[in-house]
Amino acid sequence: MRAAAAAILALGALTCASAQQLEPRAFSPSPIGVNFLVVGLTGSSGDIVFDPSLQFTDVSARVRYLTAGYARSFAMLGRSATLAAALPYAEGYVEGNVEEAHRRADRSGLGDLVLRFAVNIVGGPALEPREFAARKRSTAFGAALTVSEPTGQYDEAKLVNLGTNRWGFKPELGFTQPIGKVWLELSAGVWLYTNNQAFYGGHTKRQDPLSVAQAHVVYEFRPQLWLALDGTWYGGGATSVDGGASAQRVSTTRAGVTLAVPVSKGSSIKMAYARGTSVRVGSRLDTLTVAWQYHWLDRRYTQKARRD
Repeated sequence: MRAAAAAILALGALTCASAQQLEPRAFSPSPIGVNFLVVGLTGSSGDIVFDPSLQFTDVSARVRYLTAGYARSFAMLGRSATLAAALPYAEGYVEGNVEEAHRRADRSGLGDLVLRFAVNIVGGPALEPREFAARKRSTAFGAALTVSEPTGQYDEAKLVNLGTNRWGFKPELGFTQPIGKVWLELSAGVWLYTNNQAFYGGHTKRQDPLSVAQAHVVYEFRPQLWLALDGTWYGGGATSVDGGASAQRVSTTRAGVTLAVPVSKGSSIKMAYARGTSVRVGSRLDTLTVAWQYHWLDRRYTQKARRD
């Protein structure tokens, strides 16, 4: 049973790779009344590292995500806030040795829906686009709540699934500090999970809180053209089945680089690469993302700009 509990880590290659994406500018203030449409393609491949006492060896995974997302900025109690939603379609596999037998699982389908609400607390007043453009950049501090909804493909008769069949909640705090053309960004949060009452074989799977911290150094050449150096750490998240002994805690660090380039009025391309740099237990994945983003203003701000 302990081996079955630890095997849930293999699911990280299919269900949690997107959750480990580095996210520069996630807490940067935005003007109100801006809409964002994002379509991105992400590919991840690499090894899964288990507790050495378990009979899992040479485990690897490859997964591809096509993600569509929408976000909108608005005013809330005089502060700038955003609400975003993203839904991935994924396909991939996990393979490796269980004791002396080689196993492989291939999956394709929808993943879990992710919702994120963020609000600036300090340094992010609700400003219209023209006011925002004229305002001097300043220190900003914000809070966010990310929710993972169990909408993804799931079958309790299978150990490896694209969906998690549980809710996830990540409260988070973020800080941004401009220094000339450079933005320094720091954030910290924790994933909290409900139990999966229909885990493989009719059991209940529980996961401890998973702590996460990120740091980014962003250089802005001009609006929409920027380069970021990224780093993140994940720790905790030990799993257990039916209240039994927990598997070893996850401990993972990742580093990467992100480049955003404008391609036309209102649209840009974002390219990001990240890899696991230190893994005790968890996934050591190389990840490449290419995303297209288009943004537009609410009609009233567009009409106002034309009148002015």
